[in-house]
Amino acid sequence: MTAPRSLLHIDWTACDGRGLCTEILPELLARDDWGYPLARTRGAGSDVPVQERLLDAASEAVALCPRQALRLVLGT
Repeated sequence: MTAPRSLLHIDWTACDGRGLCTEILPELLARDDWGYPLARTRGAGSDVPVQERLLDAASEAVALCPRQALRLVLGT
């Protein structure tokens, strides 16, 4: 059986590249040249795996995103 896995989903169509999420989650997200978030995990795309120790920070990033471009999908 696989361990539960939480994901941070980035909706790039809603994002305007302010970069707040990259400041809150530097372990998971980097910025491109225009300020848009990029997963530090290779091949993650728009669904970034979130370690349990970073769930509080990921929740904060979701809550503070001014464009509501982030969604946390908790593992079950």
